[in-house]
Parts: sequence; C-alpha cells; structure tokens
Amino acid sequence: MYNRVDRKEALTRRHRRIRKHVAGSPERPRLAVFRSLANISVQIIDDANGHTLVAASSVEPEIKAKVGYGGKAEAAKQVGKVAAERALAKGITEVVFDRGGNLYHGRVAALAEGAREGGLQF
Repeated sequence: MYNRVDRKEALTRRHRRIRKHVAGSPERPRLAVFRSLANISVQIIDDANGHTLVAASSVEPEIKAKVGYGGKAEAAKQVGKVAAERALAKGITEVVFDRGGNLYHGRVAALAEGAREGGLQF
C-alpha cells in the first residue's frame, strides 16, 4: 500500500532533527528562516532566554517597495540584508543559521547571502 508523504510533517521532522544540533545563545543567537509559498521571514532568536531579538519579513512595506511584484529570491536577499542591518544596530555580529528544515538553495540561500552581505557572520 502506498503511503502519501505529508510535506508539512516532513518539513517539521527535518526541522526538529536540525534543532537537536542548532541552538542560539546570548553571544551567538539563532537566525531562523520561515519560508511560505509567497513570502519569507527571518528571526534572530536568543534560545537561552526565549526572546526574538530581530525580525524581518518580505511582507514589510519597506522590502516590498524595493522588490516590487515577483522576484521572490530577490525579496529573500533583501530580507537578509534588512535583518543584518537590524542585528548590527543591536550589536549582533555572529549568528547560527537555522534553515528551518528547508533545503539550502533558492530563496533560503539568497536570504543567507543577503545576511552575509549585510555583515552577519555564520
């Protein structure tokens, strides 16, 4: 009998497996990526205290104005740059990258590249 794969469940399983090894600390917080079909968002999280320090999303008007219609990879790159700027303003220079169970290519890789261009190290 064929068992259909639930993609959301598979993503959650991969994310849980990754989180066993990736954790953010006050010195080096976790840069967590969430990717939906249309948008992408990122949070920089201090897991020790359970606080989100910085957040950015492609839904924000500031980023939508730069990208316009279409260009999801370009929007992801802009989200990475904005998150890096906000992190540097709070004194965060090093992070641990958490791809959230997604493959490291396309929009997730573009976001990481934008964050690195913005000045974050990981």
